[in-house]
Amino acid sequence: MAKKLFLIIGAPGSGKTTDAEIIAERNPDTVVHYSTGEMLRQEVASGSELGKEIESYISKGALVPLNIVIDTIINAVKNAPKDIILIDGFPRSTEQMKALDEILKNEKDVELKAVIEVRVSEAVAKERILGRAEEAEVKRSDDNEEVFYQRMKIYLDPLPEIEKFYQEKGLLKIIDGERPIEPIVDEMEAFVKEKAAEG
Repeated sequence: MAKKLFLIIGAPGSGKTTDAEIIAERNPDTVVHYSTGEMLRQEVASGSELGKEIESYISKGALVPLNIVIDTIINAVKNAPKDIILIDGFPRSTEQMKALDEILKNEKDVELKAVIEVRVSEAVAKERILGRAEEAEVKRSDDNEEVFYQRMKIYLDPLPEIEKFYQEKGLLKIIDGERPIEPIVDEMEAFVKEKAAEG
């Protein structure tokens, strides 16, 4: 039986990681949650050939090449102890999206069920990341703001193309991330279960 994969994307401060963690905690028998970094670390810890290759990049402070990241994700999904896998923060670029799509085309053991976008406005994201307390510290707040806008830009630049790609495949689900956490998690959890139940 194919593993059911759900990708969760969202801006910094959208709460996507927390949402996914709560859903996995609520459904310990059926759902597992990974972040991309976590999967790379697990692969390194396993001592596999792929893990050694990843380690060689990380130890040099170099970016792990795309094909290796995709292989790691597919490996983690195939070996996941549960049937429903939530991965947050991926794809982060159109290159990642296309590479994953190519691999999934020939992959019988993994089925991408949906890409869930937790949508928040830039103002809300900024508020959550920087917080009101920072306003007193003008100098530091600016540094953080610069980093925030940089992260936001990295997220937003490829987003229209990523949305369009998955929308055309009928895989994109947008969830309003500006509400309290409970309704967001409830909506996401109900959607995941409903999708996973579809053959």
